[in-house]
Amino acid sequence: MRKIIAATFVSLDGVMQAPGGPEEDPAGGFKFGGWTFHYWDDAMGAFMGETFSKPYALLLGRNTYDIFAAHWPHQKDDPIAESFNAVTKYVATHRPDSLSWQNSQSLGFDVVATLRKLKTEDGPDLLLQGSSELIQTLLTHDLIDEISLLIFPLVLGKGKRLFGQGTMPAAFKLTRSQASSTGVIMTTYERSGEIKVGSFAPETLSDAEVERRKNLK
Repeated sequence: MRKIIAATFVSLDGVMQAPGGPEEDPAGGFKFGGWTFHYWDDAMGAFMGETFSKPYALLLGRNTYDIFAAHWPHQKDDPIAESFNAVTKYVATHRPDSLSWQNSQSLGFDVVATLRKLKTEDGPDLLLQGSSELIQTLLTHDLIDEISLLIFPLVLGKGKRLFGQGTMPAAFKLTRSQASSTGVIMTTYERSGEIKVGSFAPETLSDAEVERRKNLK
């Protein structure tokens, strides 16, 4: 069985749009492209390096694929570039004939069905990078097994968010957590069954609480 792992940079208010630079994704008038730049340190580099040290295939939406394909094949003497260029890239796209980056494959017309099939096969885990639209599809269909979040200490106000309206309720467990020197919280969460609910309410309710519940809509 293969896992789908989403590795994402996110602000405190959940925005994941254009972390790398102003021209990365200005859709919707987003003005803060490159918001991660001044927070980078060695601890973050080590955390990301560990992510890429295990066997993986890349899972990408079309916009992120185009950003990566315009950058990584042209970087020399960069271990991440060498890794990205070598691994298989699975891409959600309506234009499969235009996938020019080496080792790129279209996920086909039914992305969800293809990913469910891929997850049952032998092979490296599928590492999702960026891809704000594709990640919504995966969250809606409960396909993500692990989330690696780098949470940055800033609020962006608007922009494409990690968790959209269609996200399926799910429980996760924290398996790793550390902080960078710049205040970035680096965490890993693994899928952990369904959400369990309970109540802190006393067995005997006050008259005020009984009345309050009557007025709930």
